[in-house]
Amino acid sequence: MDVDALLVLSFGGPEGLDEVRPFLENVVRGRNVPPERLDEVEAHYTPFGGVSPINARNRELIDAVRKRVDVPVYFGNRNWHPMVEDTVAEMTRDGVRRALVFATSAYGGYSACRQYHEDIARARAAVGEGAPELVKLRHFYDHPAFIDANADAVRVARESLPAQLREHARVVFTAHSIPVAADETDGVPAEGNHRYSRQVTEAARLVATELGLDDYDLVWQSRSGPPQVPWLTPEPEPTVEALAAAGVPAIVMAPIGFVSDHVEVVWDLDEELRELAVGSGMGFARAATAGPDPRFADMVVELMAEHTGGVAPRGTGTVPRAGCTVNGAPCAVDCCVPRPRRRPGT
Repeated sequence: MDVDALLVLSFGGPEGLDEVRPFLENVVRGRNVPPERLDEVEAHYTPFGGVSPINARNRELIDAVRKRVDVPVYFGNRNWHPMVEDTVAEMTRDGVRRALVFATSAYGGYSACRQYHEDIARARAAVGEGAPELVKLRHFYDHPAFIDANADAVRVARESLPAQLREHARVVFTAHSIPVAADETDGVPAEGNHRYSRQVTEAARLVATELGLDDYDLVWQSRSGPPQVPWLTPEPEPTVEALAAAGVPAIVMAPIGFVSDHVEVVWDLDEELRELAVGSGMGFARAATAGPDPRFADMVVELMAEHTGGVAPRGTGTVPRAGCTVNGAPCAVDCCVPRPRRRPGT
């Protein structure tokens, strides 16, 4: 396949205090999130001057990929500038006819995958006639480069602990929680649904295997919404408290569910969870996300080469991958659609 460009498509984040509230309103648009919840989340950005790390990390990734490929690399976001609609318009003006799209999520699921397809379709519709063909790259939760980068990050974090704590430090993998009902419709029924949680669980297992770990934890962080709505569990806080009560001397938090740092990493983990662990008498270290590792940019280029150079896909996981479609089409009929949006009778 001949391609003219690569589009790096991400979630987006504010880069100043005056941008935080409108960014959050974009994130929750149509979800009936109460203002007091937005007030709570908005406060998490204040210690960082309203700046999420995610845009800077994505620009670093783009710079690294540009050094490895001979096509232009563009940057677009779902929720904040540069907005994907504006970027696709720019690509059209530049004469791009066909581009690959790398979405900064390793996993399947509605928010992790299908919503990026919707972003692609919305951006092309906004541009109208002449918009380039956009081919989204596949899930990469089990790609060896992603697994190796996460495993080495855990090793580095563990070595940062005092020597007397390293040997018995507990590795706790973490990913963003979602409602249980959403996970039940992630993927397709023929594969057992639960694509998001199954892929995250498998990625944690693969990293643990690389580290030689037989025992570890996987928690689901940053839940929101009404307390009566079930979300994936266990949550980090009770897990950390239970480990402290069991005499575990230290924990290494491994954000396997995140490609790069953003506020839900640098606040929820580095601030709140660190405070809980240290206050419980435990050592605490947080592994880096995989995105800044040079192998991650190499992986992006390899994913591109699956389309442009006939490179065979690599992956060691047991959970099926998907995510590669054209112009925002879903991976399959009713794939990763939340229950209220499914067709009647399904």
